[in-house]
Amino acid sequence: MHELPPFHPSRPELVAPVRLDRTGENGPTVGQARGKAWRKISRGFYVPAGVAADDPNQRILEASVLAPHDGAVTGWAALHWLGGAWFDGSRGVNGRRPVVVATAGRTVRERPGIAISEERLDPRDVVCVDGLRVTTAVRSACFEMRYAPSDRAAAVVLSMAAYSDLVSIAEMAAYAAAHSGWTGIPRCRWALGHAVENAWSPPEVLMGLAWQLDAGHPRPLFNVPVFDREGRHIGTPDLIDPEAGVTGEYAGELHLEGQQRAVDLRREADFRRVGLEPVTMVGSDLGDSSFFVHRLDDAYRRARHVPAAKREWTLELPHWWVPTHTVEQRRALDVEQRRLWLRHRRVV
Repeated sequence: MHELPPFHPSRPELVAPVRLDRTGENGPTVGQARGKAWRKISRGFYVPAGVAADDPNQRILEASVLAPHDGAVTGWAALHWLGGAWFDGSRGVNGRRPVVVATAGRTVRERPGIAISEERLDPRDVVCVDGLRVTTAVRSACFEMRYAPSDRAAAVVLSMAAYSDLVSIAEMAAYAAAHSGWTGIPRCRWALGHAVENAWSPPEVLMGLAWQLDAGHPRPLFNVPVFDREGRHIGTPDLIDPEAGVTGEYAGELHLEGQQRAVDLRREADFRRVGLEPVTMVGSDLGDSSFFVHRLDDAYRRARHVPAAKREWTLELPHWWVPTHTVEQRRALDVEQRRLWLRHRRVV
């Protein structure tokens, strides 16, 4: 593979597209570009053929060559570049969503894998991170929410942006209020009332929405630790209704076999032992929540609804436990606290 310098010291694995070069030193010659050693990107840009075309960051970098001088990458791609753990662009045509380039009103022809947004672009909504111009986290998340395929999908976007501490719900509310005339803002407003800051995966958000909107039960809490009366940590359910004593768990493919399934069963038994009533959502429930709703209704009927003073469990945090339920709380952690209390969280 032709060797080119890395795009940025912080991202040494990435290779910036280059133009044709008559000398062949800083890019391919016309003859070399016709061969198999180079891959054409667009508008006369090339990368060595051995550069991974399916890496999200490389895709984003390659798409950015379509941005004018005052444009920027936006949407999921900007969120990924900024550290959004759940924004990898993997759910689209052929498993990939197009990278969206904001052109600040200019008309640019779309290419395969690249979409163009000609919406107005306030210079204050653009930042340069590791050598690439991207829209700010709140602007990028708002774009994703406004053009999400459904209201619930928009709530997932904001919840997952909050998961990586890129945007808080309050920050998004302020931004949406300041851009009330934009396309899709009603969807964004709906999502503001249904997003959460402590969901740990997209299915958890959808489970919570089914819990509340489809089943009609009170809005649950997300990922709050449960302790016994001596302050010992029993477990942290995905969802919990603290009044009824019903917990919810999403079991993806990883949870349905092997050692992880055994771990889940032990934790379910621990919850039952102190009087909680667990219910599980599986992947097939995401498309049709009716069976999950039936199971949840049954769990509510079995639940003990024990008054707080008589419960064998509590949500009251011991003095040594550091709360991480909100974006504000997590942003306030120092490096060592983040290493300790957020060590199990997904990162880019």
